[in-house]
Amino acid sequence: MNHEFVVSAVSGKVEEVAIEVHSKIYEWEKLFTIRTENGHLETVSVGLSGEVISIEVKTGDCIIPGMVLAFIKDDLIPTGSD
Repeated sequence: MNHEFVVSAVSGKVEEVAIEVHSKIYEWEKLFTIRTENGHLETVSVGLSGEVISIEVKTGDCIIPGMVLAFIKDDLIPTGSD
């Protein structure tokens, strides 16, 4: 199985961690909510399904673009979601 990582595209602060370690995620499910430096809320999601292997940040952490937020074990099962 493939291990994928979830990275931030923005700078800001983690407002919400919507996943738990060993939980199953689905394509485009909300994983994190980030409050950007200009105050906007950004939802972090990925186009894969699988199991959460680890979460690298917690609520309140400051993040920058490219920072790894979590590792996912991709189940490689196409789900056909839009």
